[in-house]
Amino acid sequence: MNRLFAIAFLAWAGAVPTARAAEIVIDFEQAEIGKPMPTWTEKGVVFNLAGPLTHNKATGRIMFFPHLATNHKGILNAMATEQAIPVQATFPNSASRVTLVLWGSTGCPALLEALDKNGEVVDKASVAAVPGRKAPADPIPFFELTVKASAIAAIRFSGPRDGEFLAADEIRFTTVDAQ
Repeated sequence: MNRLFAIAFLAWAGAVPTARAAEIVIDFEQAEIGKPMPTWTEKGVVFNLAGPLTHNKATGRIMFFPHLATNHKGILNAMATEQAIPVQATFPNSASRVTLVLWGSTGCPALLEALDKNGEVVDKASVAAVPGRKAPADPIPFFELTVKASAIAAIRFSGPRDGEFLAADEIRFTTVDAQ
């Protein structure tokens, strides 16, 4: 009992190492717009397509697309006729919470899935349709999807049909690091 009290006191006082959460933000502002590539790595996170192409033998590619009203850059599936293949982000260390800031074609569905180290879906968030503009002169609106789990190894986002797009403007994720 006294030992438990002493450990609790030392942890409270900061003398015993504890886990702390650190939020990491990726905003893709260093990326080049319109240049298709097989992968992109930023802050240790690797972005690529979640699987091989199904309609041709080309290499699957992702690219960056501009949000015209803000000059932000968003990452998306660059394969116009293979939009069913999700974009995947694999984390160097497990995350407990991941939020994507997205925009896309009006009416396009959006799905965010969190995967564990075995590739099993551990959480998901979705919208039936990307929000549309209130007026023709308005910019395409941003929206957020968030997933939570104890050990997220990767996420996938998808939803657009061929001829549509869904771009991730920013990814924010919380890791659990030892101090």
